[in-house]
Amino acid sequence: MTGYASRDHPAEGTSQDLWVKALAISDPAGNRAVLLTLDLCGVTREISDLVAAEIMRRYRLPRSAVMTNVSHTHCSPWLEGSIAGLRIFPPEGVKKAALYRVELERKMIGAAASALDSLAPATLAWGEDEATFGINRRENAEKDVPARRAAGTLKGPSDPRVPVLAIHDAATGVLRGLLLSYACHNTTLSIYQWHGDYAGSAQAELERRHSGATVMFTSGCGADINPNPRGTVALAEQHGRALADAADRALARPLNRIEGRFASALEDITLSFTRQPTSAELREAMEKEQPSKAMHQAWSASLTEQLRTKGDAILSYAYPIQVWKLGALSWAALGGEVVVDYGLRLRSEHPGNLWVFGYSTDVMAYIPNERVLREGRYEGATSMVPYAKPSPWNVGLEEKITAKTHELLRQTGAK
Repeated sequence: MTGYASRDHPAEGTSQDLWVKALAISDPAGNRAVLLTLDLCGVTREISDLVAAEIMRRYRLPRSAVMTNVSHTHCSPWLEGSIAGLRIFPPEGVKKAALYRVELERKMIGAAASALDSLAPATLAWGEDEATFGINRRENAEKDVPARRAAGTLKGPSDPRVPVLAIHDAATGVLRGLLLSYACHNTTLSIYQWHGDYAGSAQAELERRHSGATVMFTSGCGADINPNPRGTVALAEQHGRALADAADRALARPLNRIEGRFASALEDITLSFTRQPTSAELREAMEKEQPSKAMHQAWSASLTEQLRTKGDAILSYAYPIQVWKLGALSWAALGGEVVVDYGLRLRSEHPGNLWVFGYSTDVMAYIPNERVLREGRYEGATSMVPYAKPSPWNVGLEEKITAKTHELLRQTGAK
């Protein structure tokens, strides 16, 4: 399993099935695209690119027209190459992860192909509502949230919006598909069973309410937002119902029809880390007794190998930014665990309708904005350990990410 360094044995069974789902779209000019959503904690650039390459080969799509997003459930399998500093896995675990990766890629390609092969006339429309179980975890101690919520004194930024995209059969008007999003960590649970957490529960609840519809979930920019309360399957189901209720409230109101052309863009920008770890730091991490010893040992082992094979190149990272334009609605999909400030800022600065996703294409590390980077703590500094990154990001990443996102929005014709 992945997600938590404290786990010390494999999954014990399945509490809820995990899914890969695909949504294919085509505009009147024949421009096609496919979105893949995964009930997983992370995804690597290698997996996203390999799957996209095969879809591109079969369907002649540009790379920018294939989008991947993960729900970030922590009750999911470890992926080969992902979160390499979490722990040193035993050889049998590494072997299982390699086999799982092959099977996952096959299922991702199969889901995308099935969606593209079954394209049929449909109407698309969007709306939004709100859910309030996501709380800024940097500014509110978990134990204090009930009292603060009751008193109206919760601190820190959050994004309660629940955007939904509804797909109706063009001939019958029947709801065929529904995509919803929320900017909150998918961490209600830490059980030793596979489970989609609140996002999985929301999808299951909406599919129960809307028979015959496929429901998908995309993660927003919620890296510093936690569900509250949390800890039990019952609470994951409670949050799932809250998300489903928000989606249904949005569906009950007049929706914004999506018409016109589709356009897409995908580019990498170079982000950099502050410094390499020293040999003494790597040795100390491997030898020092501490509560998170196993995680620091994994960080040390991974960085030692990265330095051996890549040298100074480990201080740079190709960070992906992807933009889709669907008529008058635009999506911006950012890599990594993106803090909530990005979604709030990009939407406030963009004059049109914009949804912002994190956890897309490549989940390589936390992506703090300048405020969080300056403040440090987990999201700004120490989260680099489980992700096996050499050090915190250099300052300036927020402006680079937002500037490139706006550039790609303009490139696709978004207004």
